[in-house]
Amino acid sequence: MLILLPPSEGKTPAGGGAAVDLATLSFPGLEAHRRLVMERLAEVSGRHDALEALGVGASLTDDVDRNRRLHTEPAAPAHRVYSGVLYEALGYASLTPAQRRKADAWIVVVSALWGAVGFADAVPAYRLSMSTALPGLGRLASFWKPLLRDALAERSAEGLVVDCRSSTYAAAYAPPPERTVTVDVLTERNGKRTVVSHFAKHHRGEFVRHLLTRRGKAPGTPAALLAAANERWTAELAEGTARRPHSLTLILEG
Repeated sequence: MLILLPPSEGKTPAGGGAAVDLATLSFPGLEAHRRLVMERLAEVSGRHDALEALGVGASLTDDVDRNRRLHTEPAAPAHRVYSGVLYEALGYASLTPAQRRKADAWIVVVSALWGAVGFADAVPAYRLSMSTALPGLGRLASFWKPLLRDALAERSAEGLVVDCRSSTYAAAYAPPPERTVTVDVLTERNGKRTVVSHFAKHHRGEFVRHLLTRRGKAPGTPAALLAAANERWTAELAEGTARRPHSLTLILEG
């Protein structure tokens, strides 16, 4: 199984330790491209208009300044650095050792800076969105798209792909639609369904945790994933096409 996650917008800096070693990250074919993005990000982060260029406010000045020294900043496992709502709900720290091994094996984070990293890969905190355009590289979703297609080809061929990314990060990589299931969240009240926005991240995190902690083998088909979801939620599956992935919807009571 492959579970695709977006990075969290906010990140928790490592308290200490060694800096990132690009040669040790998953998908080593991306190393040169990661180095290039790091260099261009450092350049932009040192400009007078850095906040505007990166699309952030003045409260994130320290985060942008950190972008200038990523090659020396301490690194920590991705599951600790990414610490937003989805990751809190996933709760890696409270998993058993066996469940953590599943998480490390199954989860890949699609990133504007790294392209894609494994859950146990050690990276520093940074500030960069996939929608950002960097000098000479253009918009990062377009920059990474052909590179991730090749880098993740073997990994995405190993079974079911559960895609929990937002549209911004989904634009950077499209896994094989026939083996991919996206995860959406709706609220139902008095027969009317509405999209869950911010809290969808929380429920996707809970769904990933359910996949990691449930007994039995990992779901290998969209139908099996639906059955796993129905163990805890009311869920529906929309069949995909040759060009569109399957869609799993978790339906919450309003």
